[in-house]
Amino acid sequence: MKYCSHCGSPHLRITVPEGDTHPRQVCQDCRTIHYHNPKVVTGCLPVWEDRVLLCRRAIEPAYGWWNVPSGYLENGESVADGARREVREEAAAEVEIDYLITLYNIERINQVYLQFVGLLVDGVYGVGPESLECRLFTEKEIPWNDIAFTSSKFTLRNYFRDRRTNGKTLFRGSYPDEGTPIR
Repeated sequence: MKYCSHCGSPHLRITVPEGDTHPRQVCQDCRTIHYHNPKVVTGCLPVWEDRVLLCRRAIEPAYGWWNVPSGYLENGESVADGARREVREEAAAEVEIDYLITLYNIERINQVYLQFVGLLVDGVYGVGPESLECRLFTEKEIPWNDIAFTSSKFTLRNYFRDRRTNGKTLFRGSYPDEGTPIR
């Protein structure tokens, strides 16, 4: 950052503000502290009968790879509302949120993922502007070698683990760890 986003001043300095524990950019003119915090990514694995809905990405990163519908949370949006929005954007579908299945961290790129399982309303879906195609898969049909992100693989593996036991577990993981269930 070269200029303060509050007052436009070029007088920024990295310092630990009083009462804080981390270095922050602080404007020397208006004293605004500029925080740089992790991005929250939200998503939902839509489920219809014994299948899950995945979307083939029409955008970078990972153009052409399969993914659980997910994206950055918008300001003023709840995590569940963001997950529903992502399903609408990527799969032209509606979901009823069932439960939160994964809390997944990727510390090296400052991202936190919150993934839900949702029931695909009436089994209806299409292809949104961010997708090349969308498709329902059984567990055996999942294209594991073509899944875009570790967060999607983590969610898929744990969903099928839960389904075998009729569970609704919240799983916690961090890249590159496999993670553990939260009981």
